[in-house]
Amino acid sequence: MAHALWGYDGLCKNIHGHSYVLRVTVTGQPETDESSTKLGMVIDFGDLKRVVNRYIVDVFDHSLVLSTKAPTDRFEEIPEMFDRKMWFDFQPTAENLAIHFAGILNDKLPPAVRLHSIRLYETANSYAEWFAEDQVRNG
Repeated sequence: MAHALWGYDGLCKNIHGHSYVLRVTVTGQPETDESSTKLGMVIDFGDLKRVVNRYIVDVFDHSLVLSTKAPTDRFEEIPEMFDRKMWFDFQPTAENLAIHFAGILNDKLPPAVRLHSIRLYETANSYAEWFAEDQVRNG
C-alpha cells in the first residue's frame, strides 16, 4: 500500500509505499462442544484469515491511501495508474490506519469473538498498535 501525509514536514509528505504487516489478536471462549470440529478454538485461524483478507488485505493491497485534505481530484485524471485509491477523512498514518482496520474487523468478526489488538507494521521495526481495552466505551 502507498500513502502520503498531507501537510507533513518530512519525507513522508511524498507518495511512497510500504510492505505493511498486520497482526490481529482476538479473544473469546474456546469451543467446548466435544462434537464440534472447532473444539478448543476461539475461531478457526482459516476463518480469521479469510475475514482479514476479504475486508482489509484484498481492499488495501496495492492501493494509494490519502487524506481528503490533499488535492485528490488530480488522481482522477489518471485512472490507468490510480484505479486502486482511497481517500479518507483522516491522515493515513499507521496509527490512524490501525484504528480504521479495528473498526472494520469489529464489525466483521463472529459475535462470540472479540478483537483484542491490532499491530500494523509500516516497516520491520516501526508499528502502531490498537488495543480494545484502551478504547473509550460509550453507554
